[in-house]
Formats: sequence, C-alpha cells, structure tokens
Amino acid sequence: MTRCQHYVDCLKNQLSRFLDFAGNEPNKAELVNNYDWMKNISFLDFAKNVGKNITVNYMMAKDSVKKRFSGESGADGMSFTEFTYQLIQGYDFLHLYQNNNVKLQMGGSDQWGNITTGTELIRRKAQGEAFALTVPLITKADGSKFGKSESGENYWLDKKKTSPYKFYQFWLNATDEDAERFIKFYTFLGKEEIEALIEEHKTAAHERKLQKRLAEEVTVWVHGREEYEKALKASEILFGRSTAEDLVSLDEETFLEVFDGVPQKEVAKADVLAINIVDLLSEKSGFLKSKSEAQREIKGNSISVNKQKVNDTFTANETDLIDGKFLLLQKGKKSYFIVKVI
Repeated sequence: MTRCQHYVDCLKNQLSRFLDFAGNEPNKAELVNNYDWMKNISFLDFAKNVGKNITVNYMMAKDSVKKRFSGESGADGMSFTEFTYQLIQGYDFLHLYQNNNVKLQMGGSDQWGNITTGTELIRRKAQGEAFALTVPLITKADGSKFGKSESGENYWLDKKKTSPYKFYQFWLNATDEDAERFIKFYTFLGKEEIEALIEEHKTAAHERKLQKRLAEEVTVWVHGREEYEKALKASEILFGRSTAEDLVSLDEETFLEVFDGVPQKEVAKADVLAINIVDLLSEKSGFLKSKSEAQREIKGNSISVNKQKVNDTFTANETDLIDGKFLLLQKGKKSYFIVKVI
C-alpha cells in the first residue's frame, strides 16, 4: 500500500499543475483511488455481484478482445487478467456513478470497450444512464506513437524522469506537420494567432518559429516559466553560437543545469589530460564505440571539444576544463557527452 500511495501522490503532484484540488469551488478536482473500494472485495464476491451482470458473449464482442484473439494485434491471445480488466474498470465507473454522481467517463479511443462495459454495468445493475467519450490516440505524422523518441524513449511530465530541457527539445524537434497539429492540441493560443504563426512559419520554415512557440507554450504550462528559461538557455549553448570561452566560464551548478539530461561519465584525470583525442573519444570515455569510429568522425570534421572543432592531434589540458572538472565532447550538431574529471 505504501508504494501504491506513493504513486497516487506523484500523480496528484503532476496533475496539480493543471487542476485545482485545493480550491473551494463546487467543481474542484478530486483524485480518488480505486483501492479504497476494491480492497475489501473478494474474488468470489466480485464474481457474484459484478460478473453475473455481464455475459462472456458481451465481453468477447469488444473489438479490443476480438483483435487479441484473432491475432490481428500481433498478440497470442490474452490473459485472464487482461480479459477481465474491463469488468474492473467497469465496476470503478459504477462505484463513481453511485457514490460521486459521475455520469461521464473520458479516455483514449483504446479505452472505448472498457468504458462502455461500465455504462452497461450501470444500466443493468443500477438501472441508470451514463456516457462514454473517447478521443483518438495522438500519433505523429509518420504514424509512430506520440510521446516516444525515435529510440523508443518515453517522455514524462515528471521532471525527475524527463528533464525540462529534454521535454523542451521534444517539442522543438517536432516536424513541421506535427508542430502544426500539436500547437492546436496542446496550447491555449487563439485560432487567429495559431493561423498567423503557421503562415509566418511557411515563409521561413528554417527559423522553426512554429516549433519554438509550441515548445515554449507547453514547457511553461508543464514546468513553469523559470524551467523554460533554463531549457532555452541550454538550447542556446548547445545549438547556438556559444564559444568555448562561454562554456569554460560557467560554474559547476550552472553547467549541470544547462546540460541536464546529457549523458556523462567520470574519468580519471590521467585518462583525460594530455591524452590523444582518438583515445579519449573511444577507450577512455566510451562516447564513441571504437577508435576507428573516432578517427572517421574526426576526419569528417564532426568532432568538437567545448564547442570547438578538433583534429586528430588535439589533447586536452587544464585550461580546457569547465569549472576545473568537466569536458564537453560533441559529435555533429546534437550528440553531446560530458566527461567529468576525477
């Protein structure tokens, strides 16, 4: 129960940025936990009092179930737990209908079957009427799942799981087509302002004004103006015209804030200073997989140290260390790696 309550607290903390749980208004938000009404119900009681109201034929007729059994979804059938979950979610709806006067449940389109099991349970057991409202799941223009990176990494609202900088970059890196859709979905900008932004973007797409405004609006909404400003500063240093002098002048706290989310590794000073750049990139830091890759990237003029291009004769010295302990390695425009000297 301790872990369960921890999850509830975390969810409430995240949702508190968007919903008012503490106000005095009659329609203030309320977060409930189905553990509170499910914990004392035995399996036999659930089967007797809930299961008898919904037939197996009804449950099998759900599209989500039929796809699993037909193999259409790529799965080999479904477990008993998965099959009966619609009853559990349906009972939650019934409980909220009877105790909290909840008559509408909303969700993604993949939840339609589970939600309508609840409306059916309410009709049969409570002789009441309730409603389901679903919206299509958001996908990118290429059909891939929204909320994941190309490598499959999830993006979270919790800044402990996804830093505000990475969150900002997620929106900033949206394609033109996605940015045009997302700015309508995820911001509160007016219709006329959005249309003006889209037209302005089309005249100078390389400036990515649409993506920048989208990233600003959503990051401020989720993390606040201060975290947005930090993310913007990080972007300017990472992808702007910052020099090696700009980087070396940063103190440790500022540097780590700016580069939050960038992978890093601790390396002994003897394995960093006066070490050939090829060895530093590969064996010593692990930034690149091999010496041959390091040599190839250097030859292609793709490697920078502290924002300055280097050749295969480069070796780092004390004056290159940021705040006396960090070295910033870079491949291309967007791939960064921090070496922390110990």
